Amino acid sequence: MLFGYNTNGFAHHKLEDAARIIAGCGYRAVALTPDVHHLNPFEPDFGGRVAEFRELLDSLELKCVIETGARFLLDAHRKHQPTLISPNPDDRNYRYEFLALDCVALAKELGTDVVSFWSGTATDDAPPNELMDRLVEQCKRLADEAAGKGVRLAFEPEPGMFIDTMDQFAELHGKVNHPAFGLTLDVGHLVCTNELPVGAHVRRWQKWLWNIHLDDMRPGVHDHLPLGEGEVDFADFFAAAEEGRYTGCISVELSRHSHDAVTTARRSMSFLNAHAGSTL
Repeated sequence: MLFGYNTNGFAHHKLEDAARIIAGCGYRAVALTPDVHHLNPFEPDFGGRVAEFRELLDSLELKCVIETGARFLLDAHRKHQPTLISPNPDDRNYRYEFLALDCVALAKELGTDVVSFWSGTATDDAPPNELMDRLVEQCKRLADEAAGKGVRLAFEPEPGMFIDTMDQFAELHGKVNHPAFGLTLDVGHLVCTNELPVGAHVRRWQKWLWNIHLDDMRPGVHDHLPLGEGEVDFADFFAAAEEGRYTGCISVELSRHSHDAVTTARRSMSFLNAHAGSTL
């Protein structure tokens, strides 16, 4: 299995240092979250810095997937805003351009074919059907752009956002109905939203499952915990992933542990070595 670590868990490190530490811990991939200090696409010489990072990934023999969950990259005052469901069309387009012109293009430059994203939260009183229409329109548009560059989109249901359960994702997936539109599955989220067992979702979405986030969690609480500190049935997850011969990235996502990033990354890898068994 291709285990990685999300750079949002190294928020206080230089990106290059984070990549070296992640590789040194034994991970084989980086889940790159472009952010204010990590390959910010709005800063000068972005292209040059991307080329340098591609060389570093190659030298460290690290694969990569692009994550798009930076908190304040697009709006310094509002977390995770604007989104694909924002009421203002210009705001929706701003998020679209970030995903399509920055992140999909970045994936192409770094030699990966997966970009992960989510719906965001509603900021107006529009009915659910109108919010869904906004999201479907933008996802179709984005999927066309991604497919043209040989990139796949992996959509993540996120607790507290407009699309936050697997049933809602299934509805969205059916409406978008695009070969470049698949799933990012966060294992901890399934415990948070009480959508168990985890393995059932891994098996159901095997064809469309292109990206996995790994963390621990407790029912009803959206708090990413270090592996082994919550109620995720990791044996069930690893068995299902092995059964389905999942070959995509499985990235530890612990963004709130950047204050102790190195220790957390090492402990997470120790947990994976101990619990993944024959799948390693």
